[in-house]
Amino acid sequence: MNPFKSAKRIVVKVGSSTLTYDTGLMNFGRIEVLAKVLADLQNSGREIILVSSGAIAVGVARLGLGQRPKDTPSKQAAAAIGQCQLMAIYDRFFSAYGQTVAQILLMRNILEMPTFKAHVTNAFDKLLEMKAIPIVNENDSVSIAELGPSDNDTLSAIVATIVKADALVLLSDIDGLFDSDPRKNENARLIPHIGRIDERIEALAGDPGSERGVGGMATKIEAAKMMFNENIPMAIINGADPALLYKLCAGEQAGTTFFTTGGGISWQP
Repeated sequence: MNPFKSAKRIVVKVGSSTLTYDTGLMNFGRIEVLAKVLADLQNSGREIILVSSGAIAVGVARLGLGQRPKDTPSKQAAAAIGQCQLMAIYDRFFSAYGQTVAQILLMRNILEMPTFKAHVTNAFDKLLEMKAIPIVNENDSVSIAELGPSDNDTLSAIVATIVKADALVLLSDIDGLFDSDPRKNENARLIPHIGRIDERIEALAGDPGSERGVGGMATKIEAAKMMFNENIPMAIINGADPALLYKLCAGEQAGTTFFTTGGGISWQP
């Protein structure tokens, strides 16, 4: 049985490469579609939490820097400026579809701080009770974890753990996990389902992908490992088509799904 069909509380993660064009500027058309789909799923009775990268990318564009800064203080400044604009964009699009959004900025070591974790859990629970859509990002202005090579894949898995999500969906810039790099091999095959992470799967993850999204497939596999430990199903789908969320939530196959099956198999080529 596909667990996404019955999932009520869903964490959706979107990366910088999905939110922006190759120019580094915001892809408003895609953001609007994403907001429409998530608003529609919320209206259907599901609870949506959005984990969104993009603050630094938006800040870089807003400041007209041309490229991502290399020094940490400049990245922090770009994140502080970009986060304001990013939330304004989300608020505008979600409001157009009748939804209220809320900003939550976290540090990735939240699971190591029981008191703070309890406070964050209470905030999530109350926002979801109020039918708001929490939009989560790393607090990049004070936490420099995401300023390195990791992205928000891990953060989304942490959020899914905190809110006891029924599913985690990562929107990527490719269709899912392939048996070889589809950017280099036109015959690469999409792996539709993985029931266990083993050495072969980790080897397929490779290195970080696009220049705008610093997290590659390797961080997504690390997120999947966390989700297996928490017994939370996860999927990787192409963020270029947010409407794939409808297909996934209807119980149909989309992208690469990760959850334990009866046989507990990893992947059979």
